[in-house]
Amino acid sequence: MTREHHSSVDDLIVRHYGELRHMAHARLRRERTGNTLQTTGLVNEAYLRLTGLDGLRPDEKTRFFALMSTTMRRVLVDHARRRQRLKRGVGIQPDTLDDSENSLTDAEADELVALDEALTRLERINPRGSDVIQHRFFGGLTLDETASLLGVSTKTVQRDWRAAQAWLRKEVEKDTGLLGAMGSS
Repeated sequence: MTREHHSSVDDLIVRHYGELRHMAHARLRRERTGNTLQTTGLVNEAYLRLTGLDGLRPDEKTRFFALMSTTMRRVLVDHARRRQRLKRGVGIQPDTLDDSENSLTDAEADELVALDEALTRLERINPRGSDVIQHRFFGGLTLDETASLLGVSTKTVQRDWRAAQAWLRKEVEKDTGLLGAMGSS
């Protein structure tokens, strides 16, 4: 990693830290009460994963937020997958900042992993719908914020959100027999 790259990522983090905490808080707010993964921990872990990224410039706020949203998703899904491995007795010791796997129930971990797998399938057939879900559900962005980030109208994001939610609900239910991961907002 070059010093210039490191400075640009650091600069973006410093300039937008409040917004990143808002994204992380909004996502964690959806987790069950008692979740030990804190807003700061999620932002910091996502930041650590982005430090190796090349080619990010300090003026690329939109790209940076898209990358942070995706990275926060990966952090949360990785925690859920570790929870599943622990549940199955694999004996893997968690190596996370906040030991958040223990705050997820088995059903929540299964549902989050099923959601991630369905979202990956959605990305292949409806990339913008996948982006909308990514930014709204995992990034905690509003309809207006998502529209601005994607460069489309709020109405377009609203349509994509509804269609992608319905598709994902059906897929997650098929995979797990569970309903409700996506909420209705």
